[in-house]
Amino acid sequence: MSRVLIIGNQTEVSRAIGDALSAAALPMEYSASTADALKRLRAQSFGVVITSPDSTVDDDLALLEEMRAIRPGVKCIVLAQHSTPDEVIAVLRARAFACFTPPFDLGDIANLARSAASDSEWRDDIQVLSAKPGWVSVRINCRLITAERLMTFAKELNAQVPNDAREELMQAVREILLNAMEHGAAFNPDQVIQVTAVRTARSLVFYVRDPGAGFRRESLSHAAIANPSGDPVAHIVEREREGIRPGGFGLLLAGGTVDELIYSEIGNEVLLIKYLDPAQQPKPA
Repeated sequence: MSRVLIIGNQTEVSRAIGDALSAAALPMEYSASTADALKRLRAQSFGVVITSPDSTVDDDLALLEEMRAIRPGVKCIVLAQHSTPDEVIAVLRARAFACFTPPFDLGDIANLARSAASDSEWRDDIQVLSAKPGWVSVRINCRLITAERLMTFAKELNAQVPNDAREELMQAVREILLNAMEHGAAFNPDQVIQVTAVRTARSLVFYVRDPGAGFRRESLSHAAIANPSGDPVAHIVEREREGIRPGGFGLLLAGGTVDELIYSEIGNEVLLIKYLDPAQQPKPA
């Protein structure tokens, strides 16, 4: 378990994160400033650095370059005052571990920092294929922590979207992404998933493609989406019979939080569409 360095202890956010890490018995220290952080990195090894929530993305990227000149393997969780899509893409290309702006979810930040402190396989987990505001495409390794990392960037890329619409879409994307990793790739880190996020004038669109053989709806007896209308727990019984972990609500949940959920013929590709303009929503058949 590597040590965590938190830059600055003057803010409530930094202190709360530090308290959460200390409560989890994770070795951590505060630095007084970025200069002090670089000094500490020269003196001893830290696996994770969490930047100051009062910083800017540009400042953090410059700091990350300096830190990696000292400790090439350091993982950086970027906290910043605000971000633009261009800045989030720059953070993604710089291979920061994660990115957060206000309102900060202290639990998510602390949990990700704990995961980062014990993760040594992260560096090539997210490969940027194409990225510009409005269109970002990546290829990711099938690991749970990689999905959680990717979601931090997805949320920041859509930070200017109305909160309710963004949260609904992010919830759906996360469910589909985890479903692809679990059922399409069996959480095999040697397998990859392609994820593309597109922002149009009236909608948010996510495309997810997994390496699996796909599925047919009639084969989904272990999923809530396939339950008979009069038996809402049929999939739970089936999962117990097959020895599958509790769950099975992913597809049902995703379908209920986006406006359109479209699968390819064999089922290993999916489009999630969330309309920003209510007038654009599909009319009931």
